[in-house]
Amino acid sequence: MVRWEAFFITTKQITLVELAQNGDEDAFYQLIEQEQHKLYRMAYVYVQNENDAVEVFQQTIIRAYEGLPQLKEPHYFSTWLTRIIINCCKTYIAKSNIVHLVEPHTLEDVKSTSSSYIEEELDLWQALCQLEEKYKTVLLLRFYQDCSVKQIASILQCPEGTVKTHIRRGLQTLRQQLKGAYLDEWVQSAEGSH
Repeated sequence: MVRWEAFFITTKQITLVELAQNGDEDAFYQLIEQEQHKLYRMAYVYVQNENDAVEVFQQTIIRAYEGLPQLKEPHYFSTWLTRIIINCCKTYIAKSNIVHLVEPHTLEDVKSTSSSYIEEELDLWQALCQLEEKYKTVLLLRFYQDCSVKQIASILQCPEGTVKTHIRRGLQTLRQQLKGAYLDEWVQSAEGSH
């Protein structure tokens, strides 16, 4: 899983944000370089196509560059950038009528993974893809990007209680669709980490 260390932005990163806000393009590119893997991965999960993910990534960078002077709190740069890419993905999907998500095993190096584990992951992923957008988004951020409830609330600009409700309801829907120990383990990890 990807860790979101960028949520805990350093003094150096805050300085880079402030420099970028004042027109320093090199500072902006340094910030994007630190975030690019996370951003591309999120785009790829939504659009399931390398070319489309690159296009969404580029749109995100343009929007971020144009909007950076209006960012009021530099320490929220990573959260703000994640919100932009999610919105760009949703806009791109709506315009393109794309509703596919990529399977999780294509996002990581699968070396010595058993075929039953991959089948379980694919079943879980297919069920996740069928969820309503609000549930899908919070579960993607929680389990595939390892965000806390607080971080998700910040990204989506909604109360933590709403995020918890969407996680709980999304997991309930998954429970109805799937049976098996792998889902129970996944659910327990979610519910234990509020």
